[in-house]
Amino acid sequence: MTIAPGKTLLIACGALAEETLAVIRANGWDHIEVTCLPAKLHNRPALIPEEMRRKIRENRDRFETILALYGDCGTGGQLDKVLAEEGVERIAGAHCYEFFTGTAVFDALQEAEVGTFYLTDFLARHFEKLTIEGLGIDKHPELLPLYFGNYTRLVYISQQEDPALQEKAKAAAERLSLAYEYRFTGLTGLQNFLSRKAG
Repeated sequence: MTIAPGKTLLIACGALAEETLAVIRANGWDHIEVTCLPAKLHNRPALIPEEMRRKIRENRDRFETILALYGDCGTGGQLDKVLAEEGVERIAGAHCYEFFTGTAVFDALQEAEVGTFYLTDFLARHFEKLTIEGLGIDKHPELLPLYFGNYTRLVYISQQEDPALQEKAKAAAERLSLAYEYRFTGLTGLQNFLSRKAG
């Protein structure tokens, strides 16, 4: 297969698919394609680096540039090691919360309250499936205080101003017995990275 000049592939976390496609559409970037790793890999972060490597190697001969829209996401630096070996750059930030808010804002949120549980639009939308069912709390409610006993607040980092998602995030905070805070971030972090690297 021949590399298409100027073509860029973004390998993203499935939790970022909607937001990534929104930025691409808004800018009319038809030279960018997106493929995703399943968001459920966050439950087994040790698998992320080699899944990323596989995806890079499957696509290397078709794209001039490959970028990773992924945080470290609990891989303990192993994702960055794989990306360096494969010559692929990723967006800065330990996780999507940081690249949605920006490092300074995220650090301030953490400094203000270490016991913070974060939701993005994707996580608010799928809270029941990913958090409650994913952690087994639906079947074993006694696990709730074990998982969330050290948290004091839930911060919903919102990419779109959607009252229905805000209600879901508030309900999640209530379910976890956490204080609720709302922060609208939009898509600036993704927009800036993609403009610099692929736009």
